[in-house]
Amino acid sequence: MSVKPYIREVSKSTWYLSRRRDILHMIDETSSLFIGVYMLLLLMGLRALAEGEAAYLLYLEWLGSPLLLGFHWLVIASTLMNSISWFRSTPKAMRVQIGENIVPGYLIAAGHYVAWVMISLFIFFVAGVFSGG
Repeated sequence: MSVKPYIREVSKSTWYLSRRRDILHMIDETSSLFIGVYMLLLLMGLRALAEGEAAYLLYLEWLGSPLLLGFHWLVIASTLMNSISWFRSTPKAMRVQIGENIVPGYLIAAGHYVAWVMISLFIFFVAGVFSGG
C-alpha cells in the first residue's frame, strides 16, 4: 500500500492574496521600495546642493510639485506602517525577564512607542518646528 502525502496546491504568483495577513505583509515589504526611492531623492538633493544655489533652488521647486508632494505622503505612510509593524513584532523577539517575572509584551511595545515619540519631538525641536518662525 502506497501512501502519498497531501500537497496543497499553491499559486506561484498570487499565493499572498488568499489571506489578509499575507496581503498586509506583502504591502509592508513592498513599502520599503518607496523608502528606497526616497533615499535616491535625497541623494539628488545633495547633488543639487553641491552644484550650487541655482541648482538647489530648482530642486526645491521640483520637490513642491503635486506629484512629489503625493509621493512624500506615500513615503510617510510607508514609514509609519513599517515602524508600527516593527514595534508590534518587538515583544515576540525581545523577552525581558526581571527576577522570576517576564515583562508583558505590551509594556515592551509601549516603551518603544514612547521612545519613538520622544526622539521625534527632540528632532522636531532641533529642526526648529516649535520655534514659531
